[in-house]
Amino acid sequence: MTAVQLTRRQLVVLVLLTLTWGVNWPIMKIGVSGLPSVPLAYPPLTFRALSMVLGLPVLWLALRWLKVPLVIPRQHWSGVARLTGPNMLVWHVVVILGVQALSSGRSAILGYTMPIFVALVGAFVYGDRLTPRQWLGVAAAGLGVVLLLSEEFTKLAGAPGAAAAVVGAAAVWAFGTHMLRRSTMPVPLLAIVFWMMVVCAAVMTVLAVVLEGARWRPPEPHVVGAVAFNAIVIFGFSQAAWLYLAKTLPPVASSISVMMIPVLGVFSGAVVLGEVLHWQDWAAVVLMVSAIALVLRAR
Repeated sequence: MTAVQLTRRQLVVLVLLTLTWGVNWPIMKIGVSGLPSVPLAYPPLTFRALSMVLGLPVLWLALRWLKVPLVIPRQHWSGVARLTGPNMLVWHVVVILGVQALSSGRSAILGYTMPIFVALVGAFVYGDRLTPRQWLGVAAAGLGVVLLLSEEFTKLAGAPGAAAAVVGAAAVWAFGTHMLRRSTMPVPLLAIVFWMMVVCAAVMTVLAVVLEGARWRPPEPHVVGAVAFNAIVIFGFSQAAWLYLAKTLPPVASSISVMMIPVLGVFSGAVVLGEVLHWQDWAAVVLMVSAIALVLRAR
């Protein structure tokens, strides 16, 4: 079997998604932990809830411009709720807590163990038959993750709970990718994305009020900037872009396709936050590119 072919639209969406999600890891770190010169923690769930609530009008305007109908028949609301948990809620809650405890680059790497879980879940839960080429791509991505983490084991040992939680969230995200791919709701995908974000934003807001309400304060300028980037770019575009790829590509292909995101997260973290690069980071670039090439090719 040849590699999965990308259409021109899928390729453009993939490039933009990689750039925006990749650089967002140090931006999130700044938002919840402060600048390197002025470390000042901000309540992480509040940061995420603000970003998502403010991102909803941006996404709504984009969908209105695209003339996407947003009506969801009543019988499909349970399906939207089932997709929201593994595809958004668990990921966003755990990762924003994890990025405050870990470095931005290593949080990205741990989160993007997801493709490995996608392959395992597909093969052993859903009975997918992967080609040797696809397994080789997954192995290359996995080796890249190991290399990127090899210099950080002592740091991760200082926050083992956070590291384990992010990996667990990646596994849940993998299940969600398969669920979304197999969803048969006769509703436009972008409408599903919008209402999933509404449900997730509501739950995140409740969690922020209950768990962090006593620590609320006016956000500092760097927090405002990070929230604005997440609201406009991440929740106004990137979240929908990922779910589009997850829906239109096979699960392994869609997950491997975004494996340059943690690499970009590591390198942007080095530039923005001064996180140190090692030879393993450069070797991981080669492995990630190889993994993507093994399972994808542009049409």
